[in-house]
Amino acid sequence: MSFATVQQTVLRHQQQSVSQQQLQQPQQRGGPVVGTDLSREQELVMWQQDSYLAGNTGTGHDSGIMSAGPVSCTGQPEDGLMFDWDHGSNSGRSYGSHMGGDQSVDDVGQQLSQTRSQRVRAAMFPETLDEGLEIPSTQYDPNQPTAVQRLSEPSQMLRHAVVNLINYQDDADLATRAIPELIKLLNDEDQVVVGQAAVMVHQLSRKEASRHAIMNSSQMVAALVKAMTTSNDLETTRNAAGTLHNLSQHQQGLLAIFKSGGISALVKLLSSPVESVLFYAITTLHNLLLHQDGSKMAVRLAGGLQKMVSLLQRNNVKFLAIVTDCLQILAYGNQESKLVILASGGPTELVRILRIYSYEKLLWTTTRVLKVLSVCCSNKPAIVEAGGVQALAQHLNNSSERLVLNCLWTLRNLSDAAIRQDNLEELLRRLVSLLSSQDMNVVTCAAGILSNLTCNNQRNKSIVCRVGGCEALVNTVIQAGDREEITEPAICALRHLTCRHPEAELAQQAIRRTYGLQVIVKLLHPPSRWPLIKAVIGLIRNLALYPDNHAPLRDHGAIQRFTQILHKAYGDMTASRASGGPAPLIDGVGMEEIVEGTVGALHILSKEGHNRALIRSLHVIPVFVQLLYSEVENVQRVAAGVLCELAADREGADQIEADGATGPLTELLRSGNEAVATYAAAVLFRMSDDKSQDYKKRLSMELNAGLMRPGDHVTPQPPHGDPMDLGFDPDGYNPAMYPAPPQGVPGGPRPAQNNNNNYAAQGEAFVLSNNL
Repeated sequence: MSFATVQQTVLRHQQQSVSQQQLQQPQQRGGPVVGTDLSREQELVMWQQDSYLAGNTGTGHDSGIMSAGPVSCTGQPEDGLMFDWDHGSNSGRSYGSHMGGDQSVDDVGQQLSQTRSQRVRAAMFPETLDEGLEIPSTQYDPNQPTAVQRLSEPSQMLRHAVVNLINYQDDADLATRAIPELIKLLNDEDQVVVGQAAVMVHQLSRKEASRHAIMNSSQMVAALVKAMTTSNDLETTRNAAGTLHNLSQHQQGLLAIFKSGGISALVKLLSSPVESVLFYAITTLHNLLLHQDGSKMAVRLAGGLQKMVSLLQRNNVKFLAIVTDCLQILAYGNQESKLVILASGGPTELVRILRIYSYEKLLWTTTRVLKVLSVCCSNKPAIVEAGGVQALAQHLNNSSERLVLNCLWTLRNLSDAAIRQDNLEELLRRLVSLLSSQDMNVVTCAAGILSNLTCNNQRNKSIVCRVGGCEALVNTVIQAGDREEITEPAICALRHLTCRHPEAELAQQAIRRTYGLQVIVKLLHPPSRWPLIKAVIGLIRNLALYPDNHAPLRDHGAIQRFTQILHKAYGDMTASRASGGPAPLIDGVGMEEIVEGTVGALHILSKEGHNRALIRSLHVIPVFVQLLYSEVENVQRVAAGVLCELAADREGADQIEADGATGPLTELLRSGNEAVATYAAAVLFRMSDDKSQDYKKRLSMELNAGLMRPGDHVTPQPPHGDPMDLGFDPDGYNPAMYPAPPQGVPGGPRPAQNNNNNYAAQGEAFVLSNNL
């Protein structure tokens, strides 16, 4: 804005202010008449002569002009913005006297121009101002910065960028000129010269421009690697390793180190007694493993795994975090590396770290290594024997979610090998509480661990029942919906809890009390897959061992659904056998297993009269009779067992005989399996109740001949008691339900594939930042 414009604006404000003041004052004697028509020229002359103010002299009236600005403003809005009212006077008279005349206007304009230039200079070049100089501000509202203030920060950034660009070019030029000479010095025979050159190169590598120049010279990187390898001077080694560390922060630097053979040299430095050298070596190797292709194999071939395992005995937590992350990168997906870690004593050292340290990042990286090792059948028992299960369990209350989840995945993989472990009460209690977590991964792991730890372990079963495990598992099944990665292990855990331990009946009652029977039967229907259906069949079979459950299971449609599943599985078996193919396997589950489990459950349910009548009405007896011809002894046993129960009623016995069961049952009298032969004899004996005495006599002789063993005395009676006594093993129906997955299988749990859901590789590809 020009000076003339400023002057005009000031004059206009003056005129408007005075006009408003004149209109507000009453007519005084000797003064001008208020409201008379005056030209603008006359008003200006009157203002300059203080006529407006003179008329008020001695009247006792205030002028009405405040120091903060005019009373009213009738000009254009932007006019008032050009004037700094803070420079006004404290009274109307002094204000008028200072503003009168062209000289005053010139002074104001000059002052505005000076302060504006000072404000701009202060914003862009604050160091050029005199110390202590105060520049008046034009900021009215502290929340609304002025244009100059908004200009300040980007101006400083631009200035620094220009300075940095100049310095960057200077550094690059200096390094480019010095590199040829430094290469010669690094290759000098005098170790003192080499050491001084290494110091200079290390200093140059600290600046980005010269660092790029160094990494662009393959000869320079090769000279550094040579000096680091051959020098006996620890300071020379430290400076050379520090330079490589700086270069490893760039992809081009990593490639240069890799091509120059620097990995083997860095691995050798892992035996150095100097802490700083160790730090440079491990961090550079870590960067190479993360970002440079081919580095993993080079580190393995150079013996890096053995060196890194030996470093686990150190006590610097941040250093250990980098070491353990290197081990995880090297072991993931490589069975040979896992075996090397085992042979070097890695599992014991890793478990020790879990026990004595609390640094979250170290615990996290350590559990990641153990998670990778826990899928190895050789490392798994070593981790368990070293106390890995207990060490992992102590961190399940940690506030770090990622640490807790890693501990759970690792425990999940180890749990099938930890069935005989003691002192697991706190772990089991914590797992039951974790079933209520909102994180589905946590719930999945907790259910899987509980399933494995309660398999064939009466102590663990009793503990889980006492801490409310049955109720929590039923609620988990309800909440999981169609998430089979949760429902399948939860159902298996319930299957284990409902048999073969003192609290089994209490578990049965808990399931009934929490309305679990209906939910469990519902899982027999689509969209459940065969692995889940198989687990549910085993659980219902256990539930059927207690008579109080028979009526509810029947009412919820369990028997009808069992017969449907039996027809489907048996149909698949028949079709496969007719085509000459192997036994059908769907989703990792054999149809023979489904037939065996379904018929076994119907066998137990058929002990109740109403259930037998329902089974007879479903026309499933012909299938039972055909199963007597099966080549699988377990299938023969359950088929003969259910026929034995159905034959307890006259209608059932007649139907069995009508469906042609006499022939195969007679053949089974000579079976090598005592349970099969006993069931067959009992069915034949019951079928003969309405026959003549001659028939019964001939049958009795045949039964004695078929069942007689040396030293045995056979009474042809149907077997009684717990069917488990005849080889029926509820826990063993699906043994090792959740062992570790096969090596190299990526991804999370996939119940549709097989029962051995893969939990080991979850999140394995996540890498650790150097920011430790």
